[in-house]
Order: sequence, then structure tokens, then C-alpha cells
Amino acid sequence: MMLQRLALCSSLRSRSPQANVFPRFARAVSQTKFPVTHSPGKSAAHRSELRQAKRIVVKLGSAVVTRGDECGLALGRLASIVEQVAVLQNQGREMMIVTSGAVAFGRQRLRHEILLSQSVRQALHSGQNQLKEMSLPVLEARACAAAGQSGLMALYEAMFTQYSTCTAQILVTNLDFHDEQKRRNLNSTLHELLRMNIVPIINTNDAVVPPPVPNSDLQGVNVIHIKDNDSLAARLAVEMKADLLIALSDVEGLYDSPPGSDDAKLIDIFYPGDQQSIRYGSKSKVGIGGMEAKVKSALWALQGGTSVVIANGTDPKVTGHVITDIVEGKKVGTFFSEVKPAGPTVEQQTDMARQAGRTLATLHPDERGEIICRLADLLTEKKDEILSANKRDMETAASSGRLSQPLLARLSLSTSKLNSLAIGLRQIAVSSRDSVGQVLRRTRVANNLELEQITVPIGVLLVIFESRPDCLPQVSALAIASGNALLLKGGKEAANTNRILHQLTQEALSIHGVKDAIQLVSTREEVEDLCRLDKMIDLIIPRGSSQLVRDIQRAAKGIPVLGHSEGICHVYIDSEACIEKAIDIIKDSKCDYPAACNAMETLLLHRDLLRTPLFDQIIDMLRVEQVKIHAGPRFASYLTFSPSEVKSLRTEYGDLECCIEVVDSMQDAVDHIHKYGSSHTDVIVTDNEKTAEQFMQQVDSACVFWNASSRFADGYRFGLGAEVGISTARIHARGPVGLEGLLTTKWVLRGEGHTVAEFSEAGSMKYLHENIPVPQRFPS
Repeated sequence: MMLQRLALCSSLRSRSPQANVFPRFARAVSQTKFPVTHSPGKSAAHRSELRQAKRIVVKLGSAVVTRGDECGLALGRLASIVEQVAVLQNQGREMMIVTSGAVAFGRQRLRHEILLSQSVRQALHSGQNQLKEMSLPVLEARACAAAGQSGLMALYEAMFTQYSTCTAQILVTNLDFHDEQKRRNLNSTLHELLRMNIVPIINTNDAVVPPPVPNSDLQGVNVIHIKDNDSLAARLAVEMKADLLIALSDVEGLYDSPPGSDDAKLIDIFYPGDQQSIRYGSKSKVGIGGMEAKVKSALWALQGGTSVVIANGTDPKVTGHVITDIVEGKKVGTFFSEVKPAGPTVEQQTDMARQAGRTLATLHPDERGEIICRLADLLTEKKDEILSANKRDMETAASSGRLSQPLLARLSLSTSKLNSLAIGLRQIAVSSRDSVGQVLRRTRVANNLELEQITVPIGVLLVIFESRPDCLPQVSALAIASGNALLLKGGKEAANTNRILHQLTQEALSIHGVKDAIQLVSTREEVEDLCRLDKMIDLIIPRGSSQLVRDIQRAAKGIPVLGHSEGICHVYIDSEACIEKAIDIIKDSKCDYPAACNAMETLLLHRDLLRTPLFDQIIDMLRVEQVKIHAGPRFASYLTFSPSEVKSLRTEYGDLECCIEVVDSMQDAVDHIHKYGSSHTDVIVTDNEKTAEQFMQQVDSACVFWNASSRFADGYRFGLGAEVGISTARIHARGPVGLEGLLTTKWVLRGEGHTVAEFSEAGSMKYLHENIPVPQRFPS
């Protein structure tokens, strides 16, 4: 019989499932194969190392497997979990499941049988009127487990079959671990099942196990009492030398106090020496464990060399990917680590920045200006140290061959670049005088009741940038000028340069005691993990490729993102355009810096310009500049021999390439831009003022120019001193974003004991709503 079963498993694995009884399983199983390298006995020091975990134990708590009414199983959650385990198993990992649920399944089954039996008996003997008085007896847990275990395993087997994955049931008690012969047999059985690519599903034998001893504890590596599935999972993980134990519960992870309390904070990483800092609450209403039991079991497994993560397996927003997210090293739940980092965590850095940022915002504008000027001085005074660090980064990047030539150019610093940076910073220092605390409007609501709207910082900014270390002092100066706290996450290719520039920034901040207001995230945090800190970060500003911006916009579901995902900029040449202006603007927009987000990507030509001297000169100029031309559908239809037809009119080339398309009128050009553009920057070239005004009024982009290059869409050229980025959003800042884009407002009301009730009494008081002139706050 066993041979037949193994043959069936083999045949199931050799074919993909034809019918899927669970529609949520429709997602294709990943074909990525996991490397077979396995080095057990040492827990991971950082989450990213969990990607290398080969042998994984997944513990499903009662709250995860059981429905809210404690009677029956949560089938949707269970299906999601099975899918993830199967995906990891098919990647070549060795998966084991420690599951609760037999008692709940059995209770549902026995209640149904008892209710059916009672209803039949009472219908026969007492009439229907007695049915209302029926009550179910209290069901003993061991009897429920005996009735439910077979059904639980049948359900697991049916679900895993959808992924051509076989399962095996193993029921254990304390004796199976403490009796040496039984322990060896158990170990041998589990290893053999894993070798045959079968997922063992383990549970305590609740039909025979004695009630848990309340005061029993985990003592040492060799002594552990299997009193619940938490301790069972820990014991099993250490026994099997598992790389990772994932314990799923009904809370996000481990909190420093009961999760329901106001000041409870989720702990990202928990270290063995932190037990005394935790205040535990009551345990779950289902199951026999609790968070304290989970922590003790986790620390015991950690001591035995197994990494541990405690996470939420009941939240419908994350259930479908919680296990795979943990294995991918994402910041989910609480990660247990024996290696405590030397510096603060990113959460601690964010908190430090917010506290110091609030002090920064209260400084006088002249004091914030002094900090920025001091940073400008340090850029020139310490140029040798900066350039030395930059040289090391350049050498590393060049030897690795990972960066293209344009990115290497962005990475490079020079004396002239540093001098230009210093000049720009001093301009920001001057403009910072009228930033924080500026009164935008003042209204006399009533006699002795005045309302003001004033500018204030946004709060904590997260700026993520690639390659360009000169971005660090620029953005830092803008954050200082606007009174914002700042987290900086730079690319590892500029690690040495960023480190010295951040040190100089903190040195400048120290002159007014706000050193911690700007933090450099140098830990191994992934960008996606930073985007999860929605309760700590107020605005994310990505500086880099369009792919980086898109990735951050997708990841930051709870934090606003200031930026643009694409720069599909158009230049429209009207029928009344000047030849010289058109040639110069097209050349500058496309060829000055083709990788820039404000470079022209699509050239729109009025139909009347075809086969004219202007058209010929445009084509000749683009060929001389070695610009590869792609033909839009209409342009291609006019030509006998055309360039390659464009695959998409929504392409951002970022190189010496562009698309040419033909339109019938200015209105057609506007319609084309609205359909295929990215709301970044669009240009019209014409000598007809009326046409130009209509174009600028109708085009719904952040920047719209008349007879000017698209490359003018830049904070420096706009006179903003510097920019944190260009935004195509329609809320808050739009276009090149400088100092003003990093401010928001608040309302301040000054009265003398006024109440709303005073205005409710007929004729007692009147609203005046008089505008009061706002004087210059800090006159020159």
C-alpha cells in the first residue's frame, strides 16, 4: 500500500494539476529552484539571510487555523498558507508544518452529530416544542481532537494535491522526544519524508496527551516540555536542524506591551537579552499558549541554531504572502536574532530624527541658515576627504562593471562639483529666511479673535537616491531650510562618499544641537521595508530611475510619494513655427542630456510641415546628432521607406532615441499628449500667440512651455536653488519641487476666551471675516 502511495505521489509531481478545486490557487507555482547548500546550526544574523533558508518549519497556531467562532476551520486562510508552503516546496526547500486545528474541527463535527441526534430523539419523544430548550454538552478537548484529526489531515491532503505535493501525518507526545529510541525513530522518519519531497504535517497527539502543566517551562537545550504547539515547533526545529521557524499567530508579532494598549510598539528585531523589557498580556482565547510561551519557545529554538520569526497569519491583507515575504527577507513580524547591531535600528533612527526635527523647526531662520552655510564651508574645507572617498567608490564601481557610463558619471565628484554645490547651498540658506512660520493669511474672525494660516514642516522625509552622492548635501540643505527631519537611503555604489558627506552634515547640524535631525540609513534595510514605516515617515521622495520611482510607488501603500514614474515629454512643432527656433529647441530638448527625465521623447509635427525645408532640416539635424528615429503609426503611413515603427507611443527612451509622429492640428497634439504623455513637461513651438496660449491652457502637465526647451524643467533653472525632485502629482507640490514643496500649513487662532456658544445667541456677536495685511516676518 505504501509503495502504491509513493507511486501516486511521484505521478502527481510529474504533471501539473488539470483542475483546481480552490480558485484562489490559480496563481502559477514559481519555477525558481533553490540552491541545495545547507549549513545548519547557526541562526541568521539579519533578515536578508533568510533567503538562504532550506529547511523551514511553519507553525500554525489555533487562532490562525480556527474560525472566529472557535468551531471549525478558517478554510480561506488555510488555503493561502498551503499555497505558499507548496510554492516554497517546489522551489526545492524542505517544508514542515506544525498545525493546530484538530480540536476545532472535531468540536464542529461532534456538535453537528450531537445536535442531529438530539433533534431526532426529541422530535420522536417530546415534540417540536422541546427543540428550543436543547443545549449542547461541554465537549472534552481530547474527544474533539480524536474526532477531528482525520478530517484535518484529509483537508490538508486535498489542498496540497492541487500543487502536486504529497503530505504525511505525524502525531507526537513528549515521550517521543524524551525516549531516546523513539526520538531517533522520529528523526529518521522525518528525514526520509523530506528526502522523498513530502511535506510532514506534525501535531501533538491531543487525543492522549495529558492536560498542560501551567508552571512547566523550557529549561536548557536538552530539556523542553511539549505542552503546546509552540514548544513542539521549537523542539522539532532544533531536532531537525531547521534553518527557520515561522510561528504564525493572530498578532503582527511581538509587542513591548499588550497589543491593545495605547503605547504598544511592534518589535522588529528581538534579542535574547531583551526579555525584561516586555510586558505580556493575556493569551489568545483559542489555544493553550500565548505570546510569552511563543517567546520562550522562540528563544529556545534560537539557542539551538534556528532562526525564528513570529508574524500574523490571520490578517486578510497579508495572509496570502506572509510566509513567502518572510523567506524573501522582508520586514514582516518579529525577527529573533542573537547578533545585536552596533548602531540603532531604522525605527530608532526615524524616532531620533523626528525628535531632533521638531527642535530644528523651532530654530530662528538665521540659525537654520547658519547650519546650511556651515555645511557649504565644510564641502570645500574637507574636499580632499570627500574626493578620496569618492575615488574608492569609483574604483569599486568600475571594477564590478555593474554601472553604465552615465551612472558612473553621476557617481563621480570633482572640485568644481563641490564648489558648485557650496554655491547652491548658500542660495538655499538665503531663501530659508521666509520658509517655516511664514504667515500666509491673517483674518479677523471677530473682535479680538484672529486666525492665521502659517507654514510648517511636513515632518519626516525619506529620500531614496541612486548613484548621485551630490544629492545628499542638496536634499539635506532643503530639509534643514524647511525644518524637516530627514532619512537618507543612498545606493551602495556611493557608500563611502555618502558616509563622509553625512558626517559633515551632522557636524554642521551640531552647531545648534540638532545633529540627529538627518539620518543616513546604512543598515541592510530593503527599500520595500522602509516603505512599510507608514506610522513613522510622512513623505517619500525617490531620486533615481523611473523603475526605482515605480517600485517605490507600488511599495509605499500608506505613505505619500513625491515624484514621477516616467518622463515622456513632447515637443510639438506647429505649422507656424520658426525654423531656427524649432531646430534649436528640438536639439537641446533631445541631445543636451538624453538620460534626463525632462528630455524630449516624442516629437509631434504638424501635417503641413511634411516635405518642407523645416522637416528636412529637422531630420538632418537628428541624424547628425546620431539620434535613432522611431516612426509613429501616422508618420510611418506617409513614408515609402520609414524608420522602424514604434512599439509604443508611451516609451521613455532615456537615450539618443525619439519617436516622431504626425498630427493634424494643435488640438490633435493636445489630445495625443493627454493620451500618451506622463504629465511631466510638454512644449509648443509656434509664432502664433493665440495657438500657444490655447496649448498652454489645455495641456494638463506639470510644466508647459512655449518656444523653450523642455530641459528648462529644473529646480535650479526655476530659481529654486535646488530641487528634491519633479512631481507629476496633482495634490501638493507639482513640477520641480524646491523649498516651498517641503512645507505644509497649520491654522492658529488667537482669542480672549471666545466660545462658539457666544455666536449662537441672537445678535450677541457677529462674524467679521476681515482680511488683515500680513507684514514681512523677517524684514531684510
